[in-house]
Amino acid sequence: MKQLTILVPEGQNNLSSIVGPYKIFNKANDYWREKGGKRIFDINLAGISPEVDFYDGLFCVRPQTDISVIKKTDLIVIPSLNHNYEKALNGNRLLIEWIKTQYKSGAEIASICTGAFLLAAAGLLNNRTCSTHWAASENFRKRFPNVNLQTDKLITDENGIYTNGGAYSFLNLMVYLVEKYYDRQTAVYCSKVFQIEMDRQSQSSFIIFKGQKMHGDEMVKEAQAYIESASHQKISIMELSSKFPVSRRQFDRRFIKATGNTPMEYIQRVKVEVAKKSLETTRKTINEVMYEVGYSDEKAFREVFRKITGLSPWEYKERYNKELISQN
Repeated sequence: MKQLTILVPEGQNNLSSIVGPYKIFNKANDYWREKGGKRIFDINLAGISPEVDFYDGLFCVRPQTDISVIKKTDLIVIPSLNHNYEKALNGNRLLIEWIKTQYKSGAEIASICTGAFLLAAAGLLNNRTCSTHWAASENFRKRFPNVNLQTDKLITDENGIYTNGGAYSFLNLMVYLVEKYYDRQTAVYCSKVFQIEMDRQSQSSFIIFKGQKMHGDEMVKEAQAYIESASHQKISIMELSSKFPVSRRQFDRRFIKATGNTPMEYIQRVKVEVAKKSLETTRKTINEVMYEVGYSDEKAFREVFRKITGLSPWEYKERYNKELISQN
């Protein structure tokens, strides 16, 4: 029988990202046995303290096992972390070293949401792709510049390491892992029992773009401020770069290094964010919103909008502004 270890890190975490995997994998085990097989996983909650409090002591989790007892495990689930990342990482140094040792011994590891910070701190994401919650992306990029962070992706799967986006999207990762370790039929069963949408690939439509500002390049900050103040205009990169005493090539290089986006990508994201808010909160038509953010080509606007959100402007409006649509 394989061993599944669900970690209970120090500090307040997202309780659901511990309980959820526990319930889903137990249900998968039960279903597998009903079909005449043996349980795939022996499931344990493990940590470095006998008890961890959640939500100011309203709940607590008592891990069944201390990590020092577990010499070998097959799959590790890292839950979401306290968003005080400095405190979370410093308080879980023993877990980080244990995770690193287990991976070297053949364990596969799945991180939920900001649990990716523990994986990255263990050095297991260097030069690899991962995802995490979009709201933590700027902090993550600043701490771990050698990781290829892709917050548009809901799930990443690379060399026995799985990561996922934020909040309750971990349910999709758990169903993904159930299909990998059991079979498609068991995954479908779990998705129906827990009412989890199968085969979701993106968290793009949920992202709120705020711009990456946690950097020390004042020139780039000025350029960002200009882009954000001129979202209603058509912005030329050449004209934008000419506002600063550097070459176009230097401007592009510094902008990418500071923000993780090319200037054009940043402009598109800012414009799409403004368009999203308008689609969510007003009765404006798609074309009115398009002109409002400086586009005159409907096809180009639709393509950029879909590239960034995963939805067409109409699909986005229908999903997030259904009440206003029904009143028209």
